[in-house]
Amino acid sequence: MKTKKIAALLLALVMILALTACGSKPAEAKKTLIMGTSADYPPFEFIVLNDKNEQEFVGIDISVAKAIADNAGMELQVKNMDFDSLMAALQKGDVDIVLAAIEATPERMEAADFSSPYYNPSSDDAAMVLVKAENAGLYSSVEDFAGKAVAAQTGTTKAELVTSDFTGANLVALTSVNDIINQLVYDKVDAAVLDGAVALQYAQSNPDLVIASVDLGAALPYCVAVQKGDPDKLLDGINAAIAQLMADNAIEGFAAEADALSDKAIS
Repeated sequence: MKTKKIAALLLALVMILALTACGSKPAEAKKTLIMGTSADYPPFEFIVLNDKNEQEFVGIDISVAKAIADNAGMELQVKNMDFDSLMAALQKGDVDIVLAAIEATPERMEAADFSSPYYNPSSDDAAMVLVKAENAGLYSSVEDFAGKAVAAQTGTTKAELVTSDFTGANLVALTSVNDIINQLVYDKVDAAVLDGAVALQYAQSNPDLVIASVDLGAALPYCVAVQKGDPDKLLDGINAAIAQLMADNAIEGFAAEADALSDKAIS
């Protein structure tokens, strides 16, 4: 009888130890880093057809995200969406990071945390006004756009800039930069406000468009956005990867690669 009781106690002890071992098993490390972006913004993020005639995400921000993922031993997955949906997707956990030539404005810092800068804009990156070449002589200041339709991407600092600085202008907010360019080309709007590097790319690829001689001030640095509070503890690794990229001057190489591909961008 005692033998049976001892056997039963030993069996119970084995089961408890097994359950404890299962409960203490470390969580499996996350293997995929999901990047949210709006891939209509060469040279930062855009789509080309690769050698297999498949769509591929390329650009400065894509290269930076790949470096961050590699540094963490993770695979990069890109989710493409409208720019004004990015922060909501980040807050909901649909994406882990956002890279989209995004500036860490005070308003955005209330909704997300940001890395150290990975891209410090030059004078060529400051916001610029894109207009039809035939109308370039009409514009030399923001005041010249009074009564004009000026397009900018929804949810961007460029849309805010039109509202705050282009007195008397009518903001036309559109979710897609491709739509903005089409509206400008077909005279549906009079001008478009974009990041300088992006405006220059479109001007170079479309002889009907030029940069207006209007000074809109300096641009803020671009950073990586993560969920507020950094619940996945990504920022330290992101900042370490960025520090290495900056030390290696890798961003310049990424920019050169993106510039070489920009004329292959597809809508």
